[in-house]
Amino acid sequence: MNDKPLVSVITPCFNGEEYLDRYFRSILNQTYHNIELIFVNDGSGDKTESIALSYRQQFENRGISFTYRYQENAGQASALNLGLKLFNGEYLTWPDSDDVMTDDCIEKKVAFLEAHPEFGFCVCKSKTFLEGSQIGADGKIIERIPQESDPFFEDLLRIKNIFIPGAYMVRSSAVKKTIPDLEIYSGRGGQNVQLLLPVSYRYKCGYIDEVLNYYCIRENSHSHSNNVPEKRLEQLINYEKIVEATLKQMGNEVTDEYLLPAKQLYGHMRFGNALDSQNKELIAREYKNLQLLHCVTFKEKALYFKKAIGL
Repeated sequence: MNDKPLVSVITPCFNGEEYLDRYFRSILNQTYHNIELIFVNDGSGDKTESIALSYRQQFENRGISFTYRYQENAGQASALNLGLKLFNGEYLTWPDSDDVMTDDCIEKKVAFLEAHPEFGFCVCKSKTFLEGSQIGADGKIIERIPQESDPFFEDLLRIKNIFIPGAYMVRSSAVKKTIPDLEIYSGRGGQNVQLLLPVSYRYKCGYIDEVLNYYCIRENSHSHSNNVPEKRLEQLINYEKIVEATLKQMGNEVTDEYLLPAKQLYGHMRFGNALDSQNKELIAREYKNLQLLHCVTFKEKALYFKKAIGL
């Protein structure tokens, strides 16, 4: 019997045939052995299923429990919801299927949380790499700088945190206490906020000052294709919907305190993206949204009349 805590790894995947071998090898290479991998195929139309199933025996030989599930394409959050109904571990992590963990990633995160019971979850540094390039050779370090009074929850609302799934590990007890029905909002646009907002509202985050995860940047990836104002605006609107739904799931006390300020914050950001687009219809739409939220600034009013009205 394994005396180390079970770690659940939930990984949603859509059309991952180009990088799944790399990801599965990073699981097999882990120095930590007590792992259950729950792999959710989110309606892939490529060879994702055959590749995933071809690794079943290797995982079993390694002592890793492997669960495969298929669902019609519904997005990462929906796929994660499926995995949340199945996991059994004392710790939970949810890396993307195109990222790579260092061999000691899981071991060091478990060791950190075991040594620091005051933290409900932890985050490590990550390093980017371009698809097709050598992992770890170059790339940008992505990290969240801890502060003495850590406003993790508020920073999530302000989109000031890192959003790299593989960087996090959460105590399952924290997830079950803050999301008791194990059901997150399944709107498209990611799954980190839905998990981390409830957890970070009640628990502190611990920081591992080490790169334990490599984050792949692909030209056709969703998170890096929003390089024009209209796309950024669409992404921001989706993020706002996710935050609004998650805050409401957290209860009236949280909703009453944070929902309106969050919507006003996103209103200002959306108006700024609309200005960048130079699309008069978008500028007028987002200005009206600011009016409905009763948060128009003098500068925003002047910019509206200049850019949309021409005065």
